[in-house]
Amino acid sequence: QLRESGGDSVQAGGRLELRCQASDYIVGRFCMAWFRQAPGEKREAIVTDDRYGRPTYSDSVRGRFTTEKENAMNIFFLRMENLNAEDSGIYYCAAEASWTCDGQQHFSYWGQGTQVAVFS
Repeated sequence: QLRESGGDSVQAGGRLELRCQASDYIVGRFCMAWFRQAPGEKREAIVTDDRYGRPTYSDSVRGRFTTEKENAMNIFFLRMENLNAEDSGIYYCAAEASWTCDGQQHFSYWGQGTQVAVFS
């Protein structure tokens, strides 16, 4: 039900836009999140965006990453700027019909992931 796209190789300091296309009208109604899994690391939530459109960013991306919901098209964007090597990894979109939206809750819906590689 979720499909990510936009992953690429990019030079440090560059920018990328990731898209999460949902098959149903959930973007505006669910807790949405972007997770990142670096090589050899656990998957971590880097941003959550609740059903009211209020995003919460992890310390590692705050000020550099932003989200946007295109509810009519059912797309959840992640716009990334000033990328560095630590941003490399697989990025996953997730969704849950939950009032709680802190990244710690269970997510029922996941995309297949899209790869981001940042090189110097």
